[in-house]
Amino acid sequence: MGTREKMAGMEILVTGAGGFVGAALAPELVARGHAVRAGTRDPGRRPAPAGAVAQRFDLDDEASLGPALDGVELAYYLVHSMAQKGEFARRDLHHARAFGRAARAAGVDRVVYLSGLGDEREGLSEHLASRRAVEDALASTGPELTVLRAAIVLGRGGASFEMLVQLVRRLPVMLCPRWVETASQPIALADTVGYLGDAAETEATRGQRLEIGGPEVLSYREMMLRFARLEGRRRVIVSVPLFTPGLSSHWIGLVTDVPAAVARPLAEGLRNRVVVSNGAARRLMPRDLATFEEACRVALGLPAAPGGGSG
Repeated sequence: MGTREKMAGMEILVTGAGGFVGAALAPELVARGHAVRAGTRDPGRRPAPAGAVAQRFDLDDEASLGPALDGVELAYYLVHSMAQKGEFARRDLHHARAFGRAARAAGVDRVVYLSGLGDEREGLSEHLASRRAVEDALASTGPELTVLRAAIVLGRGGASFEMLVQLVRRLPVMLCPRWVETASQPIALADTVGYLGDAAETEATRGQRLEIGGPEVLSYREMMLRFARLEGRRRVIVSVPLFTPGLSSHWIGLVTDVPAAVARPLAEGLRNRVVVSNGAARRLMPRDLATFEEACRVALGLPAAPGGGSG
């Protein structure tokens, strides 16, 4: 089991602090007693979480990286370009290398990166393959690296979760691609943030590439039906084998608010089985994990189910 070290006062930079995971992680780290810099392209657009300091951080302006990283002991890398136009994989690789070099030059002790689950032997989608390439780029150019690989993170603002919510709410009958049958191990946003926080305080995670997931393995179909039941909706889901990733992304774009640039790589990634195959994270950072329903209730602001417990 890993040794948890409560290192209050550690100077931490959270990149992508305005994003889905980063916005939840920054206040968690502040609550743990760390000095947190909330790094975003435009700090003036939104205030930093209480107790954190807003920090300009723009990977397209490498001059901003040195000041953001100066004096930082640990940095979280939570940046990806999927929602931006252009070749997101090429951009992500370029950004990771620039960040790694800047972090090493600044004397950062360690970087923690949130990546994606998936078995490389099964052939990863471009989106998931890009996440692995970023892992390797950070490892080769930057300080010591800890990687946490996750599947769908369940929380409002997460593209995969919002896609699920909107499909269920808007379509009583769904003709879906085959990926609705693919196995996934979704994880609550709070548990993702908890693992990220624990990784910083657990020495044994140094140099590790760890897999994190919730207590249940579910298909996308099962997740949609469970979410429908939670909201008291009846839904019929029929999988259609001829749905290509391109058609899937157009379909998602028509039915949901997920931008097409995000829908395409998400749809392609959903064909990959994303399930934890190594229990090292649970051994090093033991924690009670929220079930799918519990995570959805928190995301929607619903009260806990009577007699509900954690998975």
